[in-house]
Amino acid sequence: MSERVTISVKNHIADVRFNRPDKMNALDSEQIDAIIDATDKLAVMKDVRAIVISGNGKGFCAGLDMSSFANSAVTSSLIERSHGNANKYQHVVLQWRRLPAPVIVAIHGACVGGGLQFASAADIRIAAPDAKLSIMEMRWGLIPDMGSYATWRSFVRDDILRELTYTNRIFSGEEGKELGFVSHLSDDPLAKAMELAAEIAGKNPDAIKAAKRLINKLPDMNEDEILMMESVEQDKIARGPNQKEAVMSFMQKRTASFDD
Repeated sequence: MSERVTISVKNHIADVRFNRPDKMNALDSEQIDAIIDATDKLAVMKDVRAIVISGNGKGFCAGLDMSSFANSAVTSSLIERSHGNANKYQHVVLQWRRLPAPVIVAIHGACVGGGLQFASAADIRIAAPDAKLSIMEMRWGLIPDMGSYATWRSFVRDDILRELTYTNRIFSGEEGKELGFVSHLSDDPLAKAMELAAEIAGKNPDAIKAAKRLINKLPDMNEDEILMMESVEQDKIARGPNQKEAVMSFMQKRTASFDD
């Protein structure tokens, strides 16, 4: 694992840190490769039940390191679908949404451009009230292109998304809560994220992963498809060992012991 991104696992929680603090965790080619490497590893960690992402240093992520992309090398491969239905730069963000375990992001300081696109792919976003967020790409005469339209459509109001994209204005974590970009506010977002991750990690991992699969599909399914997917997922979980353990541990007032 590149030191650009670190992973430590304890009590079924993966603590993932963007680790380029001298550049506010800005994204250059090496950082992007390290993040993809991290998601590849997390995807096969069967004992991970919740993932918390944060950034070392003064901010979560200051977006693209524009100096590293000044030669426009990125634009030569945008059309290529190198990762399923996505290019590399969409995949590096959307893979967080596609990981089996829920992802919680802790936001402090700058969370702009690509940084906000990363945060938007998480299941839950916890921000400091004074964090600085922005859909920043229009400042550089560009549009957001790291897959976030696919995530924003599910939780950002249409007119709000248009205004913030067109103007690239900076807004606080507190305003982000009002606008839908932030799930919860906390003066210590990492501690709050870890607390929430611990609660999730204590639930039936089969049911948590199934719920995430279902919620991820909601924007693309009609009612018939939703009802069928509910039934299929529940049929796989019900009466299984972990589901029985969830019931018994609750009835016996003890900590559950699930099989990953």
